Amino acid sequence: MQYSFTTEQNEFRGVLRRFFEQSSPPPVVRRLMETEAGWDRALWRDLNAQLGLCGVHVPEAYGGMGFGFVELGIVLEEMGRALLCAPFFSSAVLATNAILNGADEAQKAALLPGLVSGDTVAALAITEPDGNWDPGAVATTARQADGRYRLSGVKSFVIDGHSADLLIVLARLPGSKGEEGLSLFVVRGDAEGMRRTALQTLDPTRKLARIEFDGAEAELLGKPGEAAGPIARTLAQAAAMLANEMVGGAERLRESALDYANLRVQFGRPVSSFQAMKHKQADMLVDLELAKSAAYQAAQAVADDQPDFPAVASLAKASASDVYLQTAIHTIQIHGGIGFTWENDTHLWFKRAKSSEVLLGDAVWHREAMMRAWVDGGREVQ
Repeated sequence: MQYSFTTEQNEFRGVLRRFFEQSSPPPVVRRLMETEAGWDRALWRDLNAQLGLCGVHVPEAYGGMGFGFVELGIVLEEMGRALLCAPFFSSAVLATNAILNGADEAQKAALLPGLVSGDTVAALAITEPDGNWDPGAVATTARQADGRYRLSGVKSFVIDGHSADLLIVLARLPGSKGEEGLSLFVVRGDAEGMRRTALQTLDPTRKLARIEFDGAEAELLGKPGEAAGPIARTLAQAAAMLANEMVGGAERLRESALDYANLRVQFGRPVSSFQAMKHKQADMLVDLELAKSAAYQAAQAVADDQPDFPAVASLAKASASDVYLQTAIHTIQIHGGIGFTWENDTHLWFKRAKSSEVLLGDAVWHREAMMRAWVDGGREVQ
């Protein structure tokens, strides 16, 4: 199979790269990662006012651009390359897709335009303190009283959960187990009975939060007890998009390693001329190209809604997890002593590689998911 981007897609990539090179150089990344929110609303407005990126894959009926997941993958690859500090993955990928997959038409019409314009930032809360990405392990409950739902429980590792205007929360109805009774709920960021705390994490460029619900009022999203299919679909789509983001970061690291190897001189020769260095650079390139191929194929599978796209997405996420982290390790080694210092920018991508490795499940988890899907004949998500 041959895969190539269209001329329009390549032009789109060029526009994005130039924009992110200007708006998200390493000094800006360092400044934003030290802030409490972790992102800048002025930059966020520019991102959407000038390029409309939050609506790339959203149907035009809800204010989006009406493209697909291939274009969204290009956006994420370039964001990963620039290490953009913005709530794009949490809001435009996780939360927006959860609404597209699980909400009714009236709710989509009410919620999506604000997310597309960037006026509203949303986060998807699934995992709990055990860090398990399996929806069947969710313990947060939603009880109905006086025609309203109220949530009780704790969510953790919620991307941008401390600063989001809107939370999409996965909870279960009382008395249910496993995937039965799972439901999605909308909680306003200023709701009473909710406490949000930013977590201290390895990667300061992607903020995570712990959210405690103590009777917080919530609005049911979609039908009660029928969120298992939509949330599985959302997570598979997110895994494919995260793989594209990760190969973008890995490509930036590989180029940095090659540039430094050409610059650094030992024994009167650039270190790039040594045979061992040539082997390492070649291995990095081959591994990255394989991971990119898997990520691009996953984006296409999601765009085409292929029945086995969850398995393909898991394959891409597992491959990108391994390659991104290994590329970061090689890049630090090639830089030598300077590569271990705070002043060198390599550690920023290394930390993102490590955090992305476990986000949405690590490589082992996704390889098991991939094998289960293919052994079972490719379970189709609804």
